[in-house]
Amino acid sequence: MQSKEDIVKNWLPRYTNTPLEEFGEYILLTNFANYVQIFADRYNVPIKGEGKAMQTATAENITIINFGMGSPNTATIMDLLTAISPKACLFLGKCGGLRSDKNSVGDLILPIAAVRGEGTSGDYMPPEVPALPAFALQKAISTTIRDYELDYWTGVVYTTNRRVWEHDTEFKDYLRRIRCLAIDMETATLFVTAFKNKIPAGALLLVSDMPMTPDGVKTTKSDEVVTQKYVQNHIKIGIDSLNQLINGGLTVKHLKF
Repeated sequence: MQSKEDIVKNWLPRYTNTPLEEFGEYILLTNFANYVQIFADRYNVPIKGEGKAMQTATAENITIINFGMGSPNTATIMDLLTAISPKACLFLGKCGGLRSDKNSVGDLILPIAAVRGEGTSGDYMPPEVPALPAFALQKAISTTIRDYELDYWTGVVYTTNRRVWEHDTEFKDYLRRIRCLAIDMETATLFVTAFKNKIPAGALLLVSDMPMTPDGVKTTKSDEVVTQKYVQNHIKIGIDSLNQLINGGLTVKHLKF
């Protein structure tokens, strides 16, 4: 029987068309092909894995990976990354803002924790284990955002495995009761599977819609506006946050519960 180590060393190149030795020691994760394109254009490097399940681009010891959408894909990439044991992994995701009194489209959210509403993380850790990021990585992101003279919200994100829930008034009432700041499909899974696999991980989320109101639900047109106005900075902050660790020679010591 093959070990997990054997499987992931075979599957990571298979899914990405990128040899293990070509991955950087620091990883940016995203759900969007255009994030990889922007990164590749910035450094004038090729995109690998086009036509495969995941696409990558690598420059200056950082590899960006488009791993797809949802909690199962998140768990898969975090398992596969054990093949290279990255020094840090930062997720650049989009989320729906749940608190119109707190946030709006274009805001940055630096999650300090996530509610495990997605189910996938239950295959990795018992329900009593909280979904938390590596603190030192979130601190580096916070510093970088301030360097850009921008602000951010910090709080708890709810992670769900449901993509279409905006019509469900019962679920929306539940979200109001638990007072989470935003909702997405990856963050809790990322934090738990990273902890399980001993990979320091953090997240910086961009509010792309306000789905609690009828006019706030994301559309193709509204997402194009978000991309034009906010995505470049989202990626730059992610890169600079990892560079802060790289250039400072800092290690991101992972949490132990």
